[in-house]
Amino acid sequence: MLLPRLRSLPVWQQDALIALTTWLIGFLVYAAGIHRLVTAYDHAPLWVRLLELTALCGLELLRRWVPGALLLATAVLAADIWLSPSLPVVIIYTDFLYAATLYGSRRTSRVMIGVAALSVVAVLAAVLVLAQQWRAAVLAAVSLLPFVLTPVWWAANVRQQRDIAETERANAAQLVKIAELDRRAAVAAERGRMARDLHDVIAGHLSAIAIQSEAALSMPDAKLAKAVLKSVRENSVSALAEMRAMIGLLKADGGDPETTAPARLAELAKLVESARASGLQVRVGSTVDDGVPLPAAVDLTAYRIAQEALTNAVKHAPDGQVDVDVSFFDGVLAVEVRNDVHHPYRPADGAGTGLLNMRERADAVGGRLTAGPADDGWLVRAELPVSEPR
Repeated sequence: MLLPRLRSLPVWQQDALIALTTWLIGFLVYAAGIHRLVTAYDHAPLWVRLLELTALCGLELLRRWVPGALLLATAVLAADIWLSPSLPVVIIYTDFLYAATLYGSRRTSRVMIGVAALSVVAVLAAVLVLAQQWRAAVLAAVSLLPFVLTPVWWAANVRQQRDIAETERANAAQLVKIAELDRRAAVAAERGRMARDLHDVIAGHLSAIAIQSEAALSMPDAKLAKAVLKSVRENSVSALAEMRAMIGLLKADGGDPETTAPARLAELAKLVESARASGLQVRVGSTVDDGVPLPAAVDLTAYRIAQEALTNAVKHAPDGQVDVDVSFFDGVLAVEVRNDVHHPYRPADGAGTGLLNMRERADAVGGRLTAGPADDGWLVRAELPVSEPR
């Protein structure tokens, strides 16, 4: 519990606590007279040793200032060695080696590792050349070298682990960003799907309602006008039913299959009747019987494409001839809607999303859609792959 609390302190408070603690321990070591490393008697007075200790502990407040603090601490260490090496100064100096390796730049850290390695060779070589009693000198050098190697090696390992942790945090942050982008893309895709569904459900029915209402107002025959108004009502009821089904799917995770079931190609006859009530002459060619198993997505896509194509024909080829053909061959469901309009449908007319929605729907199930002039009319053809049942 104590260590996490200390780490939560501000940096300057941590360094001040280190400085105070080291000064107290050093004072006790000097007062006990166990600070000598080489000579049996210390010729320097106690106040000089305490002055060195105070100066070095004061520099602990600047231990993260690299390399300035290390250079000043080295000067204090040199003075201590000149007087006679003492244990508190040597131990405190190791913290400056540790701080310079950990908090310095990458270049400084590499330099510290190189200096620590070279110091081993340099100290041993100097001892062998200058010392008269070489065995005692080598033993003393070997005893002092860990004070240089250990803090540098330790700080290098701590720095490596810290860099690894920072890299992992950066990777985690990138994964969070990627997940957020994926979520936004999924939301955008879902909004696009909802927009297509709303367009197909509402635009088709409302277009038929508008055209049929206008036709009913201009019909002198009351019986014929009544038939048209009946078709208007059917389109209104269908639009409301599909809208309720869509809202039910959006409001709840599950729903009643009877009220939320999507439109199917088997209901193509209703679309044809609505188009005929709008004034089109619709001829239906071959259709797919109920024995052919169609995946729900393909079934709905085929229905929506036929609905959109008939809606476009009502808008752009009123009172014209339309041929509808649905066929299934070699694992492919083909939907063709041909009208006798003599100019291509331009998306600039009206909302301009009909062809785009049809193509997106076909692409979503792995199919393709073509729309353009054919002979002396306009043809919309969708080819939707159907997986063979196993």
